[in-house]
Amino acid sequence: MRAISDQHHTHHSPEAWDDRYGDAAMWSGHPNEALVREVAGLAPGTALDVGCGEGADAVWLARRGWTVEGLDVSGKALARARAAAEEAGVEVRWLHQGLEDLAEDAAYDLVSVFYPALLRADGAVIDVLLDAVAEGGTLLVVHHAHVDRERAREHGFDPDDYVRHEDVLASLSPTDWTIEVAGEQGRTAPEGPGAHHHTDLVLRAWRKVSA
Repeated sequence: MRAISDQHHTHHSPEAWDDRYGDAAMWSGHPNEALVREVAGLAPGTALDVGCGEGADAVWLARRGWTVEGLDVSGKALARARAAAEEAGVEVRWLHQGLEDLAEDAAYDLVSVFYPALLRADGAVIDVLLDAVAEGGTLLVVHHAHVDRERAREHGFDPDDYVRHEDVLASLSPTDWTIEVAGEQGRTAPEGPGAHHHTDLVLRAWRKVSA
């Protein structure tokens, strides 16, 4: 469960994210509503939670029988995620790295990314994201809807520096992908100091199996 509402691209380092996570929990500890809704009907397999933050989504997946890897650049967030998994009694493999460092042959039945802070300047990052989905697997990408760009820029953050929802959509070739869900969906803003937006942009796509 991540947000990038005040994260400027010049402060994108692991140290900056550790600073942002501070000394107390940032998120509610509950899985994202769109994850629960979109994944509940899928048969458990292997899953990658990109930008897993404090681990609520990864723990929820593991509880449902998924074999989960959670990836984040913040060691502070991963320490909290590890503790959450231990408390829940589930196994999750935590990867302290960026998406660009993912093994080239990595492939998962589900790749989930919520409110991604993926820099557009790294032109290959969308390719890495899509390539991580195994044939027959599912990609779930969720962004904040109705971002106030001017307000964000006043806080030193330009949303256009990051991979946008439309960037991911445009990268999904009809030859290789079936778009199953694409559009706005309401959400309940969780308690806690994190993001309090009420609308998501949800994209769920299925990667076709080669003939």
